[in-house]
Amino acid sequence: MLGEYRITGRRATEIAADVERAVGAGALRPGDALPPLRELAARLAVNPNTVAAAYRLLRDRGVIETAGRRGSRVRARPATTARDEPRVPVPPGARDLTTGNPDAALLPPLGDALASAARRHAADPALYGASAELPELRELARAAFDADGVPDGPIAVTSGSLDAIERALVAHLRPGDAVAVEDPGWGSVFDIVPALGMRAVPVRVDDDGPLPQDVRRALGQGARALVVTDRGQNPTGALIGPERARELREVLAVHPEVLVIDDDHVHGLVDEPLHPLAGSTPHWMLVRSTAKAYGPDLRLAVLTGDPLTVDRIRGRHRLGPGWVSHLLQHAVVHLWRTGAVDPKAVAAAYAERRDALVAALRERGVDAFGRSGMNVWVPVPDETAAVTGLLHGGWAVAPGARFRLASAPGIRITVSPLTPADIDPLADAVARATRPVAAGRYG
Repeated sequence: MLGEYRITGRRATEIAADVERAVGAGALRPGDALPPLRELAARLAVNPNTVAAAYRLLRDRGVIETAGRRGSRVRARPATTARDEPRVPVPPGARDLTTGNPDAALLPPLGDALASAARRHAADPALYGASAELPELRELARAAFDADGVPDGPIAVTSGSLDAIERALVAHLRPGDAVAVEDPGWGSVFDIVPALGMRAVPVRVDDDGPLPQDVRRALGQGARALVVTDRGQNPTGALIGPERARELREVLAVHPEVLVIDDDHVHGLVDEPLHPLAGSTPHWMLVRSTAKAYGPDLRLAVLTGDPLTVDRIRGRHRLGPGWVSHLLQHAVVHLWRTGAVDPKAVAAAYAERRDALVAALRERGVDAFGRSGMNVWVPVPDETAAVTGLLHGGWAVAPGARFRLASAPGIRITVSPLTPADIDPLADAVARATRPVAAGRYG
């Protein structure tokens, strides 16, 4: 327990700050157990309530997790850890399929869009007090939402999907509240929920998205929010179809108090129809990012939702960054209006690689999943052995631990860098590094 490190402090804030510094410096490592309340209180000669308050602060900041009688431990990924760590070291000469990045060749050139934005800025520079969202961007976003059957609601702009998800959760939930999340799911959501002092409740996923029975269980246990990915789910590629959407809406109808968050982060690079859960409950949000279709450095997402949720998101945004750069907004307007990305062509390019890899793996007796998006999920009995074996074969893949809470082991393969000539050698390498597991759900 803690090895040689000695926690110090007399007040709750001092004790919490000392632990947080130790975690950030690596003196306390993920999984390390903290002393029981009374033991630490006796050591520091303070009231046990002081230590309890310190541990509560650390939990609310996402540094530690508590498990009743099993005590408190440093989280596996504390909030002080950079989001992209740990990464699989990619040796020289190996192909890197770990990043989840889009294919740069499928991203549109930004020169004309940024030049257009600069000209607009020169003619009418954005100054303090200007509207947070460009009217043109609101109109384009609303028209796209309408075309996909998203309920009517106001439009807001944030710096990416995760920014919007965080603000929506803060708008309605408090530290200690439970959030139902997909498992396997987006690792950044797994990070942000406990960093807000909230508790993630895993919901299993199959090819059609979250399992209704798991959502029913999580909401019945008190989860106050549900975060779902409508298409191109990371890491499994799950896609919510009309029947699954209907089943999930029926579950949500029994829990009108729940905040529903739809993440449509692959908008612009998929051509499968959208079947959102938006509007199933009084409080909801649907967000679309420009990152995957237009470039990760174009830090902008548009969202809609019920008026109260959007108003709270806007209000908190005004108190912080204030607005998303109008230069970026003008650039996105230009890209959308000029049709800089052909979603059908981009979707076909990813589907060709993804489907070919899934088929090649199944021909070799390896179950693989990926209905949409840019990733393939392969269940494996031993992630370390699979990742190590593939590295020896010249392929770097992402271990599934980054994307799991309680589901079975797996690896994520990003298909963006693949060419047709890569499919068979990669499938052979995966087959050698793994052994077949039973087909079915992801965990």
